[in-house]
Amino acid sequence: MTLCPIPDLLAAARPGGLGAFNVIALEHAEAIVAAAESTNRPAVLQISENTVHYHGSLKPLARACLQLAADSRALLAVHLDHATSHELISEAMKLGITSVMYDGSALDYVANVEATAAITAQCHEHGVHVEAELGAIGGKDGAHTPGVRTDPDEAVAFVSATGVDALAVAVGSSHAMHTRDAHLDTDLIARLSAKLPVPLVLHGSSGVPDSGLQAAIRHGMAKINIATRLNIALTQSIRSTLADRPELSDPRRYLGPGRDGVRREVEHCLEVLALR
Repeated sequence: MTLCPIPDLLAAARPGGLGAFNVIALEHAEAIVAAAESTNRPAVLQISENTVHYHGSLKPLARACLQLAADSRALLAVHLDHATSHELISEAMKLGITSVMYDGSALDYVANVEATAAITAQCHEHGVHVEAELGAIGGKDGAHTPGVRTDPDEAVAFVSATGVDALAVAVGSSHAMHTRDAHLDTDLIARLSAKLPVPLVLHGSSGVPDSGLQAAIRHGMAKINIATRLNIALTQSIRSTLADRPELSDPRRYLGPGRDGVRREVEHCLEVLALR
């Protein structure tokens, strides 16, 4: 199976939402691919700029994700998430990554528009899908800071000025939540969906209960980004394994169960996002 463009994955996911899952280690990627195969659902493997910094470079993990996706029978794409570096985006495109999220949230609104438009033009020359985010004018902590909301009219103007292919919007979620009690503004999601000509993306989805994710999709959310829930599943499985077998030293003996924990979590998420 060849890698799929994001628009094709979004179409394949309907009437549900497209699950996009962050990869930190090879075990994450293997688990996501296995879950997509077992559920017969499309999925996106995402590598964040923070993860690139952790590993010291993009190439090794990106090549692993691209190869796993290419070898799989599932419908998959590889995406660079929350990139702020033009150089990193250029490297991602050269490696064959076909979707990037440019994060200009540290900039003021005008600078964000200018930078996002320039990145989008560069990416479109190479057929690369571009996601951006918008919370509020001047909101320097990003679209998913608690309390921030995306204004529909601003969003229309932003998409028109930048030409982006998808927009992450602020509707009540927040990154890195360990509790699942975030309350999404489904009325705002519906208004954004009605006004915008591009798919809506929900970041910080780990903090949203399953029913909230399904409600978001029914009101117009298209792509659902999940990271923290996978890390919790990985860590809990490893802790449990080492607690039961404290003599273990071979990392395969505890990373394997950790990978299985991530696979089960992704399978559950994909079933939820399918609206089943």
